[in-house]
Amino acid sequence: MGRGRAKAKQTKVARDLKYRTHETDFGALAKELHGEPDDVDPVDPVEEPDEWSGYAPDRSRD
Repeated sequence: MGRGRAKAKQTKVARDLKYRTHETDFGALAKELHGEPDDVDPVDPVEEPDEWSGYAPDRSRD
């Protein structure tokens, strides 16, 4: 008992998703899926040294 109400709600939601018109921005979706940034900041960020860079061997003298 009680399953009828839950099933009716699921059916209502499924029909709403199936028949409702959607305004899909496929360009934004493609950018999100490919990992491209939305807006590129024109100011170059200041590069901070890596916290582990002091432990790496210095290869510039090779």
